[in-house]
Amino acid sequence: MDSTQIYSKPFIGDQFPEMTVHTTLGELVLPTSYQGHWFVLFSHPGDFTPVCTTEFVAFQKLMPEFTKLNTYLIGLSVEQVYSHLKWIEWIQQNLKVEITFPIIADSLGRIATRLGMIHPTMGTRTVRSVYIVDPTGKIRLILTYPENVGRNINEILRAVKALQTADRNKAATPANWPENELVGDRLIVPPAATVQEAKKRAEQAQAGEIECYDWWLCTKPLHDR
Repeated sequence: MDSTQIYSKPFIGDQFPEMTVHTTLGELVLPTSYQGHWFVLFSHPGDFTPVCTTEFVAFQKLMPEFTKLNTYLIGLSVEQVYSHLKWIEWIQQNLKVEITFPIIADSLGRIATRLGMIHPTMGTRTVRSVYIVDPTGKIRLILTYPENVGRNINEILRAVKALQTADRNKAATPANWPENELVGDRLIVPPAATVQEAKKRAEQAQAGEIECYDWWLCTKPLHDR
């Protein structure tokens, strides 16, 4: 990768930029190595830092739940692979948790820069970025946390579930899904864009296929649990 080349930060809906990365589990080509699978790529400011350590333990403990969703985890920081290896060794010895997902070694910060993970005033320390990428290599969600706030890993897991559920059902998920205050785990039907669609929504509501507060706010039950 040419470090002199100027990139624009990828955004939701863009294809994840192709790159070869070196990790604690060997070389990977993103997103090609995970074709057909979802993956969550998350950066951390540095190895042997307290907040990052708690995050890695939390990610690892929830890894079986991500696996059920056909989703892989990948960490990244601007460190050498030797530092990563020593850090995960420390975690296993002292916290009794074996980190089994790969951690990208980005010692020159090129990958983090390409993905917009480095704040211009923070040197080479990455912010806590999260990219959720679908099986086609498309970026579906981006989260960015400051250095001093740990991520909610359960929320990241929930986001993957919500994205997959919305895709399968051609619908949207409401706030706090699947525990929305108004509709529970029901899904939001895409708003009608034409008079004909609005009329169809009314007919579906009358038939009990969907429930509507109005023609533009309708929900349907979740069938694939």
